[in-house]
Amino acid sequence: MLPIERQQQILSWLENEGTLRVSEISKRLQVAEMTVYRDLKPLIAQKKVFKTSNGITLSMETHISSNRCSYCYKDTNSRFSVQLIKKNQQIEQACCPHCGLLRYNDIENEVSQIICRDFLKDTTISAKTAAFLLNAELNLNCCEPQVIVFDSTKQAAKFQQGFGGEIYSFNEAIQAIIAEMNSKACCHKE
Repeated sequence: MLPIERQQQILSWLENEGTLRVSEISKRLQVAEMTVYRDLKPLIAQKKVFKTSNGITLSMETHISSNRCSYCYKDTNSRFSVQLIKKNQQIEQACCPHCGLLRYNDIENEVSQIICRDFLKDTTISAKTAAFLLNAELNLNCCEPQVIVFDSTKQAAKFQQGFGGEIYSFNEAIQAIIAEMNSKACCHKE
């Protein structure tokens, strides 16, 4: 196996497993640890991987995905975007809470944290503790059914008084979106 092939194999393993020890890579590739170190040197120089106390892992630059929604492929450069932080340290972006919750439902076992922004205060909050308002009478020009995030049920209820909609917890919101999606197609999913 050529060095470039070994490097691609190492990157592939790291994408799936997160962190590996040099001794483990050596065993898998059936080469000396010194060969593994030589293979890693250019990857470290290119900032594709970095050394950790437990071995090597992909660099954060490699983990950060593009500015496209991982669910509907829309641009994610908005204050409504949601980040799904996976157990292997990769970060997926979703354009809105609608897509973020559906994507979470698809890959729940791979996700360690899901982060969104409070609609009123624009502060970062954990989606798992947030309140979700679905189908408010406010056009945000995003995916349907429209989902708005609040850091408390109290704030969501106050907003609901003016704009309507239904308030849900994290898991309830996922089920409500899925139920509504089963009755009509998502406006962006291809």
